[in-house]
Amino acid sequence: MGRGKLRIYLGAAPGVGKTYAMLSEAHRRVERGTDCVVAFVEHHQRPRTEVMLHGLEQLPRTELEHRGAVFTEMDVDEVLRRAPAVALVDELAHTNVPGSRNHKRWQDVEELLAAGIDVVSTVNIQHLESLGDVVESITGVRQRETVPDEVVRRADQIELVDMSPPALRRRMAHGNIYKPDKVDAALSNYFRPGNLTALRELALLWVADRADEYLTEYRSEHRVSKIWGSRERIVVGLTGGPEGRTLIRRAARLAEKGAGGEVLAVYIARSDGLTSASPKELAVQRTLAEDLGGTFHHVVGDDIPAALLDFARGVNATQIVLGSSRRKTWQYVFGPGVGATVARESGPDLDVHIVTHEEVAKGRGLPVARGARLGRSRIIWGWAVGIGGPVVMALLLNTIDLGLANDMLLFLAVTVAAALLGGLLPALASAAFGSLLLNYFYTPPLHRLTVADPKNIVAIVVFVGVALSVASVVDLAARRTHQAARLRAESEILSFLAGSVLRGETSLEALLERVRETFGMESVALLERAGDVDPWTCAGSAGPSPAARPEDADVDMPVGDHTALALTGRVLPASDRRVLAAFAAQAVVVLDRQRLQFEADQAKELAEGNRIRTALLAAVSHDLRTPLAGIKAAVSSLRSDDVAWSDEDRAELLEGIEDGADRLDHLVGNLLDMSRLQTGTVTPLFREIDLDEVVPMALLGVPEGSVELDIPESLPMVAVDAGLLERAVANLVENAVKYSPPGERVLVAASAMADRVEVRVVDRGPGVPDDAKDRIFAPFQRYGDAPRGTGVGLGLAVARGFAEAMGGTLNAEDTPGGGLTMVLTVRAVDHRPDLAARSAVAERQAS
Repeated sequence: MGRGKLRIYLGAAPGVGKTYAMLSEAHRRVERGTDCVVAFVEHHQRPRTEVMLHGLEQLPRTELEHRGAVFTEMDVDEVLRRAPAVALVDELAHTNVPGSRNHKRWQDVEELLAAGIDVVSTVNIQHLESLGDVVESITGVRQRETVPDEVVRRADQIELVDMSPPALRRRMAHGNIYKPDKVDAALSNYFRPGNLTALRELALLWVADRADEYLTEYRSEHRVSKIWGSRERIVVGLTGGPEGRTLIRRAARLAEKGAGGEVLAVYIARSDGLTSASPKELAVQRTLAEDLGGTFHHVVGDDIPAALLDFARGVNATQIVLGSSRRKTWQYVFGPGVGATVARESGPDLDVHIVTHEEVAKGRGLPVARGARLGRSRIIWGWAVGIGGPVVMALLLNTIDLGLANDMLLFLAVTVAAALLGGLLPALASAAFGSLLLNYFYTPPLHRLTVADPKNIVAIVVFVGVALSVASVVDLAARRTHQAARLRAESEILSFLAGSVLRGETSLEALLERVRETFGMESVALLERAGDVDPWTCAGSAGPSPAARPEDADVDMPVGDHTALALTGRVLPASDRRVLAAFAAQAVVVLDRQRLQFEADQAKELAEGNRIRTALLAAVSHDLRTPLAGIKAAVSSLRSDDVAWSDEDRAELLEGIEDGADRLDHLVGNLLDMSRLQTGTVTPLFREIDLDEVVPMALLGVPEGSVELDIPESLPMVAVDAGLLERAVANLVENAVKYSPPGERVLVAASAMADRVEVRVVDRGPGVPDDAKDRIFAPFQRYGDAPRGTGVGLGLAVARGFAEAMGGTLNAEDTPGGGLTMVLTVRAVDHRPDLAARSAVAERQAS
């Protein structure tokens, strides 16, 4: 059985008629003989909607109790058992009552679709997950019931149920949507005309985008290359020149004249990277296009007119906007220009607009082949061979007669050598100079720049042609080698950036230092400002004397409107700026991440502080007041003159006062210790001591016979703060004794492991599950059903805090056979001779 089909009725607001339209569709299907049932439809006591349920089979709902009330939900099992052809399920974004089969209704619908049942459902535009923030900004109401956009986008059919805001408000006023007592509040708040208009626009645009996706898929599947002008899409061809801003604004005005107009700015770069475009100007034009609601695209192509037309047809554009050529009249000898070629080859489906601007016919440099960066020494050697080589060759050949053919081959070899060393220009000079020498010395008539034999003319022409061809190929190979090396270096740099993103590296200074080293600059600074007229501030820098403003830098790379990367040291070529742009974008990401992390840490500290304060108030209000109340009652009883207390009663009251005072002392001590840990004022005083000097002191506060001590004398000394270690062990032992069964003693044992010493406090109590072993160390946490009055839940938190302050650790483990083991680890002091001496003393004492 195949998967069922989903049809959704989408509305802009409650009351537009989604459920009514769904029920009308159900009646039409039933009349055609389709097995259609109502799985769940909520009519909200609207009479017209309730009437539409008549004549349709309604499946029983399941009843669930929640917080003392009974709710009804769709019975998924009943629908699957009934297995109709079509099921009506209202309110797709609904959250089910706790205890239901699924958390959300759209998950119920997914089960029905997977079972092969077609589903017809409804949803409002404000319930789409991606539009939650937008809807909240419009209406001021946060939608808590949402459905993922992908669920709605996967629907086989989406039908918009539309109604104008005035008509919807009239329906509301007539009581057709809400009850009369809610009408006035709804019309004054959510159902205001502005809100409804904005929600309606959202619904219309969302459905239009979905329809555009369907159209794109259809054109791709059926390989439709002809442009369908379903909506105005205007492509702006940019060259990187200053006229680009004029073209973008002109295209935006054209888009505003049509419904749903869209602007796509595209810059086509040559695949060899040779371009005269200004990266800074392109960044400004990208920002302008995005500010005007358009998009910016970067396309690579050697044939610019063909690439531009391919892009326009690929996005189903209807118009192309180009600027009038900046070339001078004499430059048209190299071709008709991009504008004329695009207009000629656009065909009847694309309108081409040639827009005039201030830069028309002011001249534009032709693409210049940049050198291969062969190095100064190689270029000098190339010129030396290109000029001096033919002279040396002529002197040698004047002493030896090898014939004209051999002479030409030798001069050609000199030309190739010049090309290999210095590139194209030295080779051209060598070819020209060599041809003159060949003509003068070796072509009859000799010592004259004339050639008598026509065959010799052909030979010289062939020589020059071969020399130029070989020099061009050698130069091109050198430039391609350089470009490959450069692209490899760029790919390594970009790979580093991508790796830093994946690794989550957040050091802005390290990244800026990497930029400075990569480009060989003196200093790098990331500058930002709040507005266009606000002063620049430095968010991070590397190197001495960073630029304070982008204008003061040798190179500035804008990132958005109010952020720029400023470099001082030298001017970078355009090819380097491509990688610099990636560094600049990454620097902004790192800066944003640092700030978000700082805000998150602050929020965490505030939340932790609030939690501590709340718990402290709870502790003061109960755990501290209880012993105080007992002490107060006992003292009042003893001071009373109305009762003659016996010696036993008086002793019992005094014992209660002492117990209450001890509890108060312990609680206040823990509270003070916790406050010291929270404020970071715990400063350990490290000393080298033996555990058997400290641990027994920590057991004074527990009942006699409740603890078994196992501290070997052969243990190494430990570097700890004796007071902190004693308090930590005392809290651990007290906690273990509290939870141990009657008659079971707590074991306190110590052992040495490498450079650490472990103190293990072992009890046979109920133990703690693995998922709670970390939570028990949080302040004000009492695990399980520990009664109030047994402490404020600070003992373990203080113990771990003291352990970490001494450079140690405290963790919880399961006791074999049941119970909990606290493992306190501290640093040992490696004194081998002392250990040997202590062992010898211990052996003598034992004997």
